[in-house]
Amino acid sequence: MAEEAARRAVAELPLLRTAAGPRDREGWAARLKEEYRALIQYVENNKRADNDWFRLESNAEGTRWFGKCWYIHELLKYEFAIEFDIPVTYPSTAPEIAIPELDGKTAKMYRGGKICLSDHFKPLWARNVPKFGLAHVMALGLGPWLAVEIPDLVAKGIVQHKEK
Repeated sequence: MAEEAARRAVAELPLLRTAAGPRDREGWAARLKEEYRALIQYVENNKRADNDWFRLESNAEGTRWFGKCWYIHELLKYEFAIEFDIPVTYPSTAPEIAIPELDGKTAKMYRGGKICLSDHFKPLWARNVPKFGLAHVMALGLGPWLAVEIPDLVAKGIVQHKEK
């Protein structure tokens, strides 16, 4: 069911066309416009489906992104700060999303709180360069990671609700 929901969400996202990264000034400006368009579409789709679960913003160059994501588990909202940099080889290389406050709390995470997406997401990204962008990273990377990891971390008592 979750896999089908993810497919539906991604099918509603615009595919990106510009194959440019931060080193290509002109191309990067065009790519950023496409990225924002896709992110806005994804957020609007999520709000319509009553599935709003993140906020993102970037620095002026669009190379550093930060915000919040949240996951509802057993009617409690677990909120986390997220951050990532756009790799210089973007879009050939997907960004690595970090949740610093969860650093070291799960095996599915690298040093610095970067979530592990190598087994499932990165091969999918590689097959879809340059069509996938940040909205796709959120929909197919961070979203599923949260859905698997947060309930497990809560059940183990590693993550506790802020009001407890």
